[in-house]
Amino acid sequence: RVYGTQQDNTSISVPSASEWGAITLGDCTYPGTGESGFIAVHPQEPDVVYCGAVGSSPGGAGALQRYDHRTRQIRLVNVWPEKSRGVPPRDLRYRFAWTFPLVFSPHDRKTLYAGGNRVFRTRDEGTSWTAISPDLSLNDAGRQGHSGGEITRDTAGAEVHATCACVTPSPHRPGEIWASTDDGLVHVTRDDGASWTHVTPPGMPELAYVGCVEIAAHDADTVYVSATRYKLADYRPWLFRSRDGGRRWQDISGDFPRDEITRVIRADPVRPGLLFVGTETGVFFSADDGAHWRRLRGGLPVVPVYDLKIKGSDLVAATHGRAFWILDDIGPLRALDPGRGGVQLVPPRATVRTRLSWSAGSGYAKQGLSYGPAFGIGGGSEMVVEADGTARRRFLDTGENPPAGALLHYLLPEGFDGVVRLTVLDARARVVRVLASDDEGLAPARRPGTKPGLNRVVWDLRHQGPARLDLTLSDRRNRPLTDESDEIAGPAVVPGRYTVVLECGPGASKGAASGWTPTLRLEAAFDVVKDPRVGTPQRALERQHALLERLYAAWGRVNEGVNRLRRLKRQLRALQPRLAGAHAALAPRAQALHDALAAVEAVLVDPHRESPRDVLRHRAGVNDAIADLVSVVAIGDEAPTRPSREVAAEVLAQAAAELARLRALERGELAALNRALRAAGVEVVGA
Repeated sequence: RVYGTQQDNTSISVPSASEWGAITLGDCTYPGTGESGFIAVHPQEPDVVYCGAVGSSPGGAGALQRYDHRTRQIRLVNVWPEKSRGVPPRDLRYRFAWTFPLVFSPHDRKTLYAGGNRVFRTRDEGTSWTAISPDLSLNDAGRQGHSGGEITRDTAGAEVHATCACVTPSPHRPGEIWASTDDGLVHVTRDDGASWTHVTPPGMPELAYVGCVEIAAHDADTVYVSATRYKLADYRPWLFRSRDGGRRWQDISGDFPRDEITRVIRADPVRPGLLFVGTETGVFFSADDGAHWRRLRGGLPVVPVYDLKIKGSDLVAATHGRAFWILDDIGPLRALDPGRGGVQLVPPRATVRTRLSWSAGSGYAKQGLSYGPAFGIGGGSEMVVEADGTARRRFLDTGENPPAGALLHYLLPEGFDGVVRLTVLDARARVVRVLASDDEGLAPARRPGTKPGLNRVVWDLRHQGPARLDLTLSDRRNRPLTDESDEIAGPAVVPGRYTVVLECGPGASKGAASGWTPTLRLEAAFDVVKDPRVGTPQRALERQHALLERLYAAWGRVNEGVNRLRRLKRQLRALQPRLAGAHAALAPRAQALHDALAAVEAVLVDPHRESPRDVLRHRAGVNDAIADLVSVVAIGDEAPTRPSREVAAEVLAQAAAELARLRALERGELAALNRALRAAGVEVVGA
């Protein structure tokens, strides 16, 4: 869940994904009135949220709310709830900015820090507060008058100056706390506030807003600072790094664009030297500890980025455009070495096997506007076609779910010209799924790319699906309004260890039977893990998967059998005009075989269906029964019930019996008819 405050609105908590396939307002919660401040979620009790706010009476500027999701009640726990509206900040006991920092201690989960002109600490959920620092700002009284000046005297708290802009406890050393101010200073304490040291970088410009102090996860003494002076018409980037705990500083703005406001800097907790900076127009990154910078694109619009957080391998951005954005996987930035050259495969991150609602996607239209991501759930979207012909769903008034599956990244060099094939293997080295760039049977979005640079394929954590019905063989005059022709996804894999194999080579991979030989082979292992919210044992998931494998296999055999018998029926009908005169005696035998095949077909499928709703007026076929059972067994992460196992046994037996009838017709009547046709010099059926 991503938390933030919204200007002129509530605080909000948004999930990064939902079971509907899109994130609606109904999935969000509203912890407190918010509007102006930081948010701190209790590390051990996520139902308890602390929100910086304004306008709460009494309180004004510096209002702090403790919100409990369980009761939906707010308790005001201001550090010092004195009246502040209309009062010049110099006359207040403590000064708090409109947006003042809040952060929990990484060492003591009961300790919460708040930053005003001093740093404050509570260990009893805001019931009492202790100032643990002196005034850390320049404390220029000349900048602490009425924010509206002496003419309007409009003092609502939005322009309180000379306060802390950031408070950062060290994750390495208890008692070490860094604090920066909105007037250009940086201080640190290493004895839990008993004494503070001025450690402002010498190159820090006067009156800079020092919005972020970031401590590297790999080294307690490596510290990064970002600042800006845009309020003074200075739009240059201000970025600093210390490798000795603040004694010496280096300017790391380097080749950063000279007109970019640097609001926030974050260091990757996995790869040392991988940095991210939020600016007025987006996000920049450096892979070499600030020596060089590049804009991070990936679909992020031009928008001010006020904060960045790294959660696992996701990069989360809070923008001034009232939106959260998530880059789903920064694994390629951690793993790739652009200077190495050649083809590179990124080890996939561990992927959680989640499950959407049974109705997710039911409201999506293949073309044009859709008005609901799922049955009974509101939310608009539309299908748009990219310049390369790829169709993409654009979400209009909902958030977008992350890609559903494992993200497979690979880097291709300039001048690459060949085929890319990705093969997923299970722990026993059995093939689970094959995705090839020249497989036209795959949807374009699932087909591996071959463009130089970074490519991404989303494996949906499913096995290869069963064979499909070939609707061009149907006797129906009009093509049915149904999705029967769509690719059918196979069963979801069970949690476990998997390997992706990347192969590249010239020619056509689909011609492997004739000897396609890749010239490069790379592989990487990764885990598919169970949804942590699900308590179902692994053995139960394996039993579920075993039954689904049997159902999908039967489904494929039924569809293949129907395709085969429909081809035979078509040939038998084409044969009839030639069975005249001397061969007229064979016509009844051909018709009898056609009718017998049609009788098998009528059991295996519904031959009269012209729309999906026809299932209500025609008897369902065996393939319908199998599809329904797949839904029954797969709808949740649970072992199949005994009734579902028993019904599955009946349906599988019926499918086997009808396919046996088909094989008997092929070996008996069809073989006999072909012998007679050969004797008569007529082309045989099914050859």
